[in-house]
Amino acid sequence: MRTALDEGVDMVGLVFFPKSPRHVSLSAAAHLADMARGKAEIVALTVNMDLDGLSRIKELVRPDWFQLHGSEPVEAIAAIKVMHQVKIMKALAISELADLEQAHMYGAVADRILFDAKPPSGSELPGGNGVSFDWTLLKDLDLAKPFMLSGGLTTENVSEAIEQSGAAAIDVSSGVEREKGVKDSDLIRRFVAAARGVTVAGE
Repeated sequence: MRTALDEGVDMVGLVFFPKSPRHVSLSAAAHLADMARGKAEIVALTVNMDLDGLSRIKELVRPDWFQLHGSEPVEAIAAIKVMHQVKIMKALAISELADLEQAHMYGAVADRILFDAKPPSGSELPGGNGVSFDWTLLKDLDLAKPFMLSGGLTTENVSEAIEQSGAAAIDVSSGVEREKGVKDSDLIRRFVAAARGVTVAGE
């Protein structure tokens, strides 16, 4: 996380999903959140977590955002937002144009939509699978709320992804890892530079 903060990223994510290789404990997350606070917005990623679990995260980690990556219905998201007074980012799995229809429904209650690729068959992870979708599906999308792009982004394709999708914000995880669940500082630097259209010194 220190490298990401040094590179001036806008948000850092903490994963609360035991099946994920990126899962962090509440105590570790609280420490990381304290490191990031005031430097970047703190995003707590959860998957169909109950209200008690969200309450513990809110109390101990004090995130700026909940990124809801499960099948949470619109009504539940509205309740979470009121109960916890945090911004909500709803992740939606995309593979074809018809999948975008749900974005308008969730946009009524969420503060931001995150478009991610549908997970491959057999995957237990709703995100972080290193797969992408047709970014041109998002081009000229008329959505009431801002959106982020995720899914299979790397230093090699992030510029193209931004250009094709029109996304003003991006989310990366597996694309800056040297092995599953282990971030690589050099990849983080290169990714940030590529996303900003900056040439990395020495290349």
